[in-house]
Amino acid sequence: MAMQRLIDWDDAYANAAHTPGAEDIILRWEVDANDYREIAHCELDVSYGTGSREKYDVFYPSGEPKGLFVFVHGGYWLRFDKSYWSHFASGALARGFSVCMPSYPLCPDVEIGEIRRCVSKAVSQVSSQVGGPIYLCGHSAGGHIVSILSTDTLGLPDQIASRIKKTISLSGVHDLRPLLKTELNDRLRLTESTCQAWSPALLRPQINTNLLCWVGVDERPEFVRQNRLLADMWLGLGATVQCVEESGRHHFDVIDGLRDPNSTLMRAVFED
Repeated sequence: MAMQRLIDWDDAYANAAHTPGAEDIILRWEVDANDYREIAHCELDVSYGTGSREKYDVFYPSGEPKGLFVFVHGGYWLRFDKSYWSHFASGALARGFSVCMPSYPLCPDVEIGEIRRCVSKAVSQVSSQVGGPIYLCGHSAGGHIVSILSTDTLGLPDQIASRIKKTISLSGVHDLRPLLKTELNDRLRLTESTCQAWSPALLRPQINTNLLCWVGVDERPEFVRQNRLLADMWLGLGATVQCVEESGRHHFDVIDGLRDPNSTLMRAVFED
C-alpha cells in the first residue's frame, strides 16, 4: 500500500466545496422542514434550559409511541438549528416512534464540551416524557455528539443510558485532533487537551453499547476514515458495532434515508 500524508487539512474537511449543489440542498432542507411542520403532529420550541437555543421540537406518531428517536443536527458545531431538519423525522415516525430534534448553543459562543452538556440535558428531559427504548442519531457534528453521549465518562445518566437501544452516527467526526490543523479551529477553539477529552474514539463506550456508524462512499476520505475509526475502536472495547459505507451517497444526502421507514438505513437502525 502506498504511503500517504495529508497536508491540506482544511480541504480534507471541506464538504460543501466537493459536493456539487450543496448549498441548494441546504436551502431545500429549510423549505421542506418548514412545510413538514405545517402538517405534522408536533410540539415546537420546548425549553430545556435558559439559553435562547436550548429548545427542542417533538414530533408524535399517530398512535402510542413505541419509544423515542433523537436526531442531533450537524454543521461543525457552528451552524444550523432544529428548524432545518423536521422532515427527517418522517421515517422514525412511520415506525411508531416519537422524534425529538434539539437545537443547542454554537461555537464560538460556547465550547464543544458545553454543547455535549446541553444535548444531554435535552435528552434527559424529553426521555422523562416519552417512555420506551431510545435511539440516538446524529449527523456530522451531531454524530460526534450522540457518540460522546454513549461513552462511559461523558454519557447520559445510568437510568437513561440503560434505555438506549442503538447509537447511530451518520458521517460523524469521532477524533477531534485533526481539526486542530484547520481554520475551523479559529472558532472551535479546541486544544490538544480538549480533543483528548471530547473525542469519542479516544473514550470507552458504555456497557452494552450498540453502535451503527454510517457514511457515504462519495464523502471526503476523512469522513470515511473517521467512520471506520470509531467502529474499530469501540469494537475492540466490547461494543456491538456495525460499520456501513453507503454507495452513491455524499455528506449532504447520506441522511435522506431517515425520511423513508423502509430505507436501507432505517432497516439497519430498527431491524438489525
